[in-house]
Amino acid sequence: MNASEYSKIYYGNFILVTRIKSELERIGIIPIIKDEGESQRLAGFGSMNQGYQEIHVHNDELEKAVAVVEQVKTEMEASS
Repeated sequence: MNASEYSKIYYGNFILVTRIKSELERIGIIPIIKDEGESQRLAGFGSMNQGYQEIHVHNDELEKAVAVVEQVKTEMEASS
Protein backbone atom coordinates (compact mmCIF):
# COMPACT_ATOMS: atom_id res chain seq x y z
CA MET A 1 0.00 0.00 0.00
CA ASN A 2 1.62 3.20 -1.17
CA ALA A 3 0.94 5.92 1.41
CA SER A 4 0.33 8.53 -1.27
CA GLU A 5 -2.43 6.47 -2.94
CA TYR A 6 -4.48 5.71 0.18
CA SER A 7 -5.84 7.77 3.06
CA LYS A 8 -7.00 6.79 6.53
CA ILE A 9 -10.65 7.70 6.94
CA TYR A 10 -11.49 6.13 10.29
CA TYR A 11 -9.91 4.66 13.42
CA GLY A 12 -12.11 2.92 15.92
CA ASN A 13 -13.46 -0.26 17.43
CA PHE A 14 -14.17 -3.44 15.53
CA ILE A 15 -17.95 -3.02 15.56
CA LEU A 16 -17.97 0.41 13.91
CA VAL A 17 -15.21 -0.57 11.49
CA THR A 18 -17.26 -3.58 10.39
CA ARG A 19 -20.36 -1.41 9.89
CA ILE A 20 -18.45 1.22 7.89
CA LYS A 21 -16.71 -1.47 5.81
CA SER A 22 -20.09 -3.00 4.95
CA GLU A 23 -21.54 0.36 3.87
CA LEU A 24 -18.47 1.16 1.77
CA GLU A 25 -18.61 -2.21 0.01
CA ARG A 26 -22.34 -1.70 -0.64
CA ILE A 27 -21.49 1.34 -2.81
CA GLY A 28 -18.56 -0.35 -4.53
CA ILE A 29 -15.65 0.92 -2.41
CA ILE A 30 -13.24 -1.79 -1.23
CA PRO A 31 -11.51 -0.53 1.94
CA ILE A 32 -8.26 -1.72 3.45
CA ILE A 33 -8.51 -2.58 7.14
CA LYS A 34 -5.35 -2.29 9.25
CA ASP A 35 -5.26 -3.94 12.64
CA GLU A 36 -1.98 -3.03 14.34
CA GLY A 37 -3.01 -4.75 17.58
CA GLU A 38 -3.54 -8.07 15.82
CA SER A 39 -0.25 -7.70 13.94
CA GLN A 40 1.57 -7.07 17.21
CA ARG A 41 -0.14 -10.03 18.87
CA LEU A 42 0.83 -12.36 16.02
CA ALA A 43 4.43 -11.15 16.29
CA GLY A 44 4.45 -11.97 20.01
CA PHE A 45 4.19 -8.45 21.39
CA GLY A 46 1.59 -6.95 23.70
CA SER A 47 -0.72 -4.25 22.43
CA MET A 48 -2.49 -1.35 24.07
CA ASN A 49 -4.88 -0.85 21.15
CA GLN A 50 -6.34 -4.34 20.87
CA GLY A 51 -9.67 -4.29 19.07
CA TYR A 52 -9.08 -0.98 17.29
CA GLN A 53 -8.64 -0.83 13.55
CA GLU A 54 -8.03 1.69 10.79
CA ILE A 55 -9.93 2.00 7.52
CA HIS A 56 -8.03 3.20 4.46
CA VAL A 57 -9.44 3.92 1.01
CA HIS A 58 -7.96 4.86 -2.33
CA ASN A 59 -7.71 8.64 -2.75
CA ASP A 60 -9.97 8.47 -5.82
CA GLU A 61 -12.79 7.31 -3.54
CA LEU A 62 -11.97 9.52 -0.57
CA GLU A 63 -14.85 12.00 -0.81
CA LYS A 64 -17.56 9.33 -1.08
CA ALA A 65 -15.95 7.25 1.67
CA VAL A 66 -15.75 10.14 4.14
CA ALA A 67 -19.45 10.83 3.53
CA VAL A 68 -20.24 7.20 4.39
CA VAL A 69 -18.21 7.41 7.62
CA GLU A 70 -20.05 10.58 8.66
CA GLN A 71 -23.42 8.98 7.87
CA VAL A 72 -22.66 5.86 9.92
CA LYS A 73 -21.34 7.91 12.85
CA THR A 74 -24.48 10.09 12.80
CA GLU A 75 -26.73 7.01 12.74
CA MET A 76 -24.84 5.43 15.63
CA GLU A 77 -25.07 8.61 17.71
CA ALA A 78 -28.80 8.91 17.02
CA SER A 79 -29.45 5.35 18.20
CA SER A 80 -27.50 5.80 21.46
